[in-house]
Amino acid sequence: MFTGIIEEIGKIQRIHHSSDSCIFTISAKKILSDMHIGDSIAVNGTCLTVCRFNENSFSADVMPETVRRTNLNALRSGSPVNLERAMPANGRFGGHIVSGHIDGTGVIQSFTKEKNAVWLKISARPELLRYIVEKGSIAIDGVSLTVAEINAKTFSVSLIPHTGEETILLTKKSGDMVNLECDILAKYIEKLCKPENSSVLSESFLAEHGFY
Repeated sequence: MFTGIIEEIGKIQRIHHSSDSCIFTISAKKILSDMHIGDSIAVNGTCLTVCRFNENSFSADVMPETVRRTNLNALRSGSPVNLERAMPANGRFGGHIVSGHIDGTGVIQSFTKEKNAVWLKISARPELLRYIVEKGSIAIDGVSLTVAEINAKTFSVSLIPHTGEETILLTKKSGDMVNLECDILAKYIEKLCKPENSSVLSESFLAEHGFY
């Protein structure tokens, strides 16, 4: 599990392609300090598993499903990426619950400056927008952010200077694709509330467990 608080910006060193998957080698510094084989690292919000590493970089396999669901297939040697290690049991929960399992991608529509903040507007498919609510949480390329506005086609977030400096979001441009992970709680609630699950979640069940 991750929190959406980016620890550092890494850089793609090289990409080894096969027919429908690939291996990324990514240069980094901070996150290498306590790395082990098998560790989970969020790369632009996508949970990848470390298969080897040295003092300057680590490598991770990217399977076909990940290529299909994310913007990782648009990366090239030299591309900057947001990096976050899995949350330690004794760590601070600074963002929100981020699984590193990308729901889909969105497209940047615009950047608008407002005093010390930058508004970022992103378009997304209806099947993703249904899980996004105003003042709720969204992970964009792995960055935990608060939804400020939403309509039928787009949603917007506002970036403070620290977020702009510590992530790759402001290095992007209109038309670029970003990874989106919606709040996992919304997806669980939707499933539990479906008619076929009505026997699991009902008014009587909630009342019995202290929800009135």
